This record gives sequence, structure tokens and C-alpha cells, in this order.
Amino acid sequence: MDDFRAVVEGGLAETALDQYPHADALEQGVLVYGSGLGEHTGTERGRREVQAELARALADGPGIVVVKGAFEHAVVDAATDAFSAMVEEQKAAGTASGDHFAAPGANDRVWGALDKLAVRAPEVFAAYYANDVLALVSEAWLGHGYQVTSQVNVVNPGGQAQTAHRDYHLGFMDQAQALAYPAQVHALSPVLTLQGAVAHVDMPVETGPTLYLPHSQKFPAGYVAFHRSEFTGYFLENSVQLPLAKGDAAFFNPALFHGAGTNRSADVRRMANLLQVSSGFGRAMEDVDRTAASKALFPVLLARKAAGADERSLRNAVAASAEGYAFPTNLDRDQPIGGLAPQTQAELVWQALSEGWEPARLAEALDAQAARRRSAV
Repeated sequence: MDDFRAVVEGGLAETALDQYPHADALEQGVLVYGSGLGEHTGTERGRREVQAELARALADGPGIVVVKGAFEHAVVDAATDAFSAMVEEQKAAGTASGDHFAAPGANDRVWGALDKLAVRAPEVFAAYYANDVLALVSEAWLGHGYQVTSQVNVVNPGGQAQTAHRDYHLGFMDQAQALAYPAQVHALSPVLTLQGAVAHVDMPVETGPTLYLPHSQKFPAGYVAFHRSEFTGYFLENSVQLPLAKGDAAFFNPALFHGAGTNRSADVRRMANLLQVSSGFGRAMEDVDRTAASKALFPVLLARKAAGADERSLRNAVAASAEGYAFPTNLDRDQPIGGLAPQTQAELVWQALSEGWEPARLAEALDAQAARRRSAV
């Protein structure tokens, strides 16, 4: 805890606005950029200089930047109408979605909103994702080949705050799962994704805009620490909360301790488009049909188990053949089980092997799981 305090409080004390020449302000330890940021990016050299500054802010600085007026109001309003219609359709169909880090019913979610918007309203999509601020920051943190995903979050009046957390990848694991990964993976996880949030309505503090703890992304053990009460207690006492106006965008390092605030307003449905941008490097070189491989191998694994093969050797074979990671998936249909992530294909195969399923039963379960994971559009 002392190390954590030193990282956070030392970072706050050492950060000064003149270290970030393209920023307009330093508010509560958060760097704020103006809508005129594009004026500095008209040349390749200027764009690279701005991106180097943004990357430094996200990695070694506060870990969060806010861009005022990043999206035009008319563009945001058109997307808001489309997202609101999706929420109402979910409610009418009885498929309303909840949240990872808040109590059920506190908000409305649209999972997988990117392709839903593209299919439903392609003109709106084209105008919205033509935005160069999003591209500027995404390239600054991830380089080319990044992949954008979108999850619309509406926190209704009275919706309670999320618990303090870090984000995807290691942030979507419990403490025991995170501890299973070596230290270098804890250092790698933050540079695999960029988190963003576009305000679709004005968000004064009483509506509960996201709480942040600047500089907390620099604590190496943070993916374990955020599960512990003394760290979340420190977060509650020291986090900052910036009001946002419609069209503003916040971008932050996924390792930053954060959590949506409580909506104490009487009538504001606080809508944000939560953007998660992923590195293009998070994929294997070859495409493997792991469903087919798992079906073919299962009878052999059953036979090896019956012949006395040790558990580790069986697990090793499953790990090499089945998909061992829960994402990407369709969170409308493939719901988390006992945690923040759905069952993986490898976990399903191991369950079948442990319980001695017939191969036909596993084949049916694998096909059903694969269908749940595909986009619904």
C-alpha cells in the first residue's frame, strides 16, 4: 500500500502542464485537450509529435486524457437516437443487458454496439467513426491495425457506482486468475487495449461521470491490488471526477483504477459510448478450426484418461487444441459464468473430459457454444 501511495501521490506532485505543450489544462491531475487539437496534426510530423505526447500521458503521466468537443453534437445525437432505440427494443424483447462492475438494474447496456450500429444505421456509423480524435489517440497508443469495439452504457437516475477496477485483459479476471500470469504479462496487458468514453449527454458531477485515480496505472501489481479492500478504499478517498459535456471524450490506460460514479440526478439518463480499442497484435498467425480439432481429439483424450494418463498431460493437450480464452464473444448470448467471463472452449472440453461425456454430447455443446459467441447482426 505504501508503494501504491508513492506511485500515485508522487505522480500527481510531479506532473505539470508545461510538460505537455499541446494540452490546454490540468484539471484534478487530468490532462485536458481542446477541440482544436487537430490544428497541430495537419502534417505528419505534427501528428507524430502530438501522438508521442498522448502516449507519454497515458503511460508515464496521469494515464488519462480528456478531449473537449471531440465529437460534433449532431453526430452524437444521431447515434444517441439509434442506441436508445436498441435499448428500448432489448427491453421490449425481455433481453435487457446488465453490467460487469455494477448491480443489476443500475443501468442499460448495448453489448456489441459497433456492428449493430453499422448494420442498423450505416450513415450514422460513417459520420460517427470518421472522427479523427479517436483515430489519433488509438494510433498513438496501439499503432496501426487496431480494432474498435463499442459498448453503450446508460446509467439511470439512482444507478449506483461501479466498484473500482482495471480493465481488459487482466482486469476481467479474479485475483487468483490474475496471479496465474507472470509479471511480464501484467506489464504487457495495458498496451494491448485503449479505453475510451464518448459523452452522449451533458454529465455534471451529480450524474456520476467516471471516477479516476490518476497515475494508478503505473503500479505494477495493480491487477491484483484492485481486488483488495485497502486499495479500493484509497481509490474512494482519492479519486477524481471530471464533468463532461456532450461530445467530450475521455481516453485512458486500461490499467488506470476507475469506476463509473453514482447517478444522483433526478432525471438524467447518463449515456456514454464506451470504446475499447484493441491492438492488432493480439492474434495468432494462423487461423485454426479449434472446434473441429476438439471434436476429433476428444475420443482419444477419453481413451488416454481411461488408460491412466496424468491430469497435466491431458490438460496440456486440451490447451494446445481448444480455445483457452473467453473473448471475443457475443455478450448478449454468451453470458459470464461465475465471474467476469463466459466459459471458454477449453473449459468446456475439460468439463466433458472430467465428467466422461459421450463425444456426441460434447460435439453438440461445442456447436452451441460457437453459435452463442458469434455476432447476432
